[in-house]
Amino acid sequence: MESKLANPAPLGLMGFGMTTILLNIHNAGFFPISAMVLAMGIFYGGMAQVIAGIMEFKKGNTFGTTAFTSYGMFWLTLVGLIVMPKLGWTEATPHAYMGWYLVMWGIFTLFMFAGTLKSNAVLKFIFGSLTLLFFLLAIRDFTGNHLIGTIAGYEGIVCGASAFYLAMAEVLNEQYGRTVLPIGE
Repeated sequence: MESKLANPAPLGLMGFGMTTILLNIHNAGFFPISAMVLAMGIFYGGMAQVIAGIMEFKKGNTFGTTAFTSYGMFWLTLVGLIVMPKLGWTEATPHAYMGWYLVMWGIFTLFMFAGTLKSNAVLKFIFGSLTLLFFLLAIRDFTGNHLIGTIAGYEGIVCGASAFYLAMAEVLNEQYGRTVLPIGE
């Protein structure tokens, strides 16, 4: 008898989605960065996505392994970039250099977006909007333009909400054995 493995994607998507929404509420200008965002970045955006990536590896899903493990590490490095200077371990990274960090993540995400073109509509939207988010944030850091950062924040809330939606669609659709939340197959 073959055992069925659970789908780890909802865990990774929810870790990404909730953490992205919360960080981008900050980027949109509503609240400062706080321990709540940093803790979410370490534990749910970071560790839960890495765990989901390892679980996708077990299922033989190269895309899921690469996406969840990489974005989990993104969250861990982002928290490190914020916290390490506060602890006196290193100097803060200049904004223009942070722009290059975000450009690299934008390029990576653009390639990952290409990998979604044979997938469902919501996954395409997540990766397309995430690509845009990284490039908007990079432009903000290169130029210091507050308005671009605010726009990126709102765009990031939408991106995170789309991942939240797909996570819940995958859970509920599997749980009920029918389409409860459509994902545009």
